[in-house]
Amino acid sequence: MLLAVHDLDVRYGRMRAVRSVSLALESGEIVAVVGANGAGKSSLLRAILGIEPLAGGRIEFDGEDIGAWPVSRRVSAGLALVPEGRRVIATLTVQENLLMGAFNRRPSRALAREIDEIYGRFPNLAARRTSAAAVLSGGEQQMLAIGRAMLAAPKLMMLDEPSLGLSPRLAEEVFACIHSLSQERGITILLVEQNTRRALELANRAYVIELGRVVSEGKPEHLLAGGTLLEAYLGRSKPADAPATQPRGR
Repeated sequence: MLLAVHDLDVRYGRMRAVRSVSLALESGEIVAVVGANGAGKSSLLRAILGIEPLAGGRIEFDGEDIGAWPVSRRVSAGLALVPEGRRVIATLTVQENLLMGAFNRRPSRALAREIDEIYGRFPNLAARRTSAAAVLSGGEQQMLAIGRAMLAAPKLMMLDEPSLGLSPRLAEEVFACIHSLSQERGITILLVEQNTRRALELANRAYVIELGRVVSEGKPEHLLAGGTLLEAYLGRSKPADAPATQPRGR
């Protein structure tokens, strides 16, 4: 088991954004986490990486309990996050943004080859390697964010809404890239994505989250055939301690 999350809780003050969530990923899998906006999906990814503190639960990665580890150590161990909204640094060049992903690695021929491979995978980035990231389109910025995460040499890459704000054509390019990372590089993928049907087409398994809780899990075809997925998006009865609203993207 590469990643095992047990009864994870995340709170923002009195609000419980993630409620006793458990999930697991085997090496090489693509696992999707789907649900309506405000369901707690982004908070879950951020907690796994260590950006959000745990209010309860345990996280095991590659056989180690990492719950007390700082973000830098989790990244060095093989966890990477491509955040919602891409979060590239607009004033830095494409090359400089990429190198931020390799902050925990020493310069080497192997690293240089990996950068060349990324430019080969994303020719538009290669053509703009000395340009500020601000000149890139949304799709190019998403490719840059994925390339940056690749340079962290991840065993597990978590992607938060990678198709957000992209045209259908560019979104398909992103999904093709995710599939390639899994099939060609063997990177395990944990995917949060609002394009539910496309995410389920990519995934080996999926978890459905509603109001911070896992309400269903299984093979994509079983989730699509059942009613749980629709109920999670339309909303069901609210738990007694649930807030009236949750922040978008959490």
